[in-house]
Parts: sequence; C-alpha cells; structure tokens
Amino acid sequence: MSLNRRNFLKQTVAVSAASLMTEITAAAAQPAFKTSAAAGFKLVVLQTDWGFPGSRDEYCRRAKEAGYDGIELWWPTTKEAQDELFTALKKYDLQVGFLCGGSGSDYAKHAAAFEAAVTAATSQQRQRPLYINCHSGKDFFTFEENGKLIDMTVRISKSSGIPVYHETHRSRMMFAAHITRKFIEAKPDLRLTLDISHWCNVHESLLQDQAETVAKALERTGHIHARIGHPEGPQVNDPRAPEWEGVVKAHFAWWDEVAKIKRAKGEVMTVLTEFGPADYMPTLPYTRQPVANQWDINVHMKNLLKARYGG
Repeated sequence: MSLNRRNFLKQTVAVSAASLMTEITAAAAQPAFKTSAAAGFKLVVLQTDWGFPGSRDEYCRRAKEAGYDGIELWWPTTKEAQDELFTALKKYDLQVGFLCGGSGSDYAKHAAAFEAAVTAATSQQRQRPLYINCHSGKDFFTFEENGKLIDMTVRISKSSGIPVYHETHRSRMMFAAHITRKFIEAKPDLRLTLDISHWCNVHESLLQDQAETVAKALERTGHIHARIGHPEGPQVNDPRAPEWEGVVKAHFAWWDEVAKIKRAKGEVMTVLTEFGPADYMPTLPYTRQPVANQWDINVHMKNLLKARYGG
C-alpha cells in the first residue's frame, strides 16, 4: 500500500469518525420534550470532585466557570474541611449534594458510622444540601441488615426534610437490578440515585432482559449519576467516540424516562456528571496515562444534559 493511499485512508476514517461523533452529540443535545413541564420542574447539574487535584476553592471556581449549578462530594468530617467547603460554596454561589456511607465488614460499626454521617450532613446549619446520596450497606450484608439501613435513612429524611437516596452501585446493597427490585418492593419510601452504568457492567448487558425491573427503578429515581457504562465496564473511555453510540443512546433513553416523571410532577431533577479518573478512566499500559480528559468529558456531559432537559 502506498504512503499516499495509507494517508488517504487514515484521513477518511478520521473524518468519518468525527462526523459520527458530531451526529451522536447533536442527537443527544436535542431537547427531549416539546411541551412545558409542570410548575416547579428545574434541572440542576452538578460536578464531581472525584479526581480533582487542586484545592476546594479552585475546584468550586472551575465548576462555576464551566457552568455547573453545584457540586457533589463526600460529607467532610473535620471542621477545617467543612469551613473550607462552605466558604467556597458561598463564594461561588454553588448548591451541594453530599455523599454518605459506611465502610468495613462489621455490620454494627458500619451502621453506626453510616447513621452518624447522614445525621451530621442533614443537621448542619451552614448550607442546606439538595440531597444526601448514599453508598449504602454492602452486597454481602443480609437483606434484613441492609433493610435496616434503608429504614434509618427514611427516618432521617422525613425528620430533616432532606431527600436521601440510595445509589445503584457495585459492592453496595443496590449492586444489581434484581436485588434492587426486592428492596423496591419491600420499602415503599425507598428512593434511588440511578447510576445504571454499574448494572450494565454487573449484568454484562444493556439490561434488555430486565426491562420491567429497570422501569421500577426509574420510577423510584430521585437523582442521577450521568456516567455511561457498557457491558464490559462501568465507564466508556469517551462518550464522544462513535463506537459508543449504542450505549450513549441507551443511557439517554433511561434518563429521558426519569425526566418525564420529574417534569410531570414538577420536581427538581438533579444530575451529577461523574466520569471518573484513572483507573475508572481507561489508561495506557505502563504509564497509567488516561486515554481522555476527565474534566472535559464531564463538561461535555453537562452541556448535553442542559441542552436536552433544561428547557
């Protein structure tokens, strides 16, 4: 093959890929609904601090400059960290959602730490959070043990008036669709943070064979983590790449259903852009160099979400 022919083919492939990427982006950026939402509906898009190397002030400044409405991060446990956070939130006029959870395999210690974190995050007086998102329980705790953790968060949510959501996350109680369905059926007050990328990975599919279960989860969704997974992993390397067209469309179809429910009820729709750093972000061997820019991808997702649901 001649050098000119090889260069021509490379250029043709590059142009075709760029064209398809533009088509995918353009399709996702189209408004999902033509009619007005009920009064009270509002889209709030938040940025993750996961993998951000700078200070809290720098992180909040960059999130604000990028057009985010707020941030989501783990509830800080020290006064120094809380002071730094709330100062930055006020300075840059950002809203906030907190992550809470427990760790360790000893259920009693896990439950106590989890309850202490949720209580502290909902009772502090510095800035009212939009919600509490929970990394809830463990996949190896019993159904009864994990159920008690749900009951605890429901009690705190009702007393504080702050929504508390349980994330569909690997290694936690909601790690799989069929398991989550059992909790949905047993706990009428349970509300979810939908990170369906995990389920794509766990079930090694786009969940075509669990459509009824997914529908039940969408009905209970209070908050979304907008990371795009695929059957072999919880995060595609770059959602702008044309090879991921199918999984991008699948995720937006799920999120569309949540938006439809939120719009009909006139509720606030909170979404976190949560593409993660290495090693969630695939890396090159030996160097651990990420194959794409995490911040840029999250901002890309924010722009698509605002264009699709913000009208």
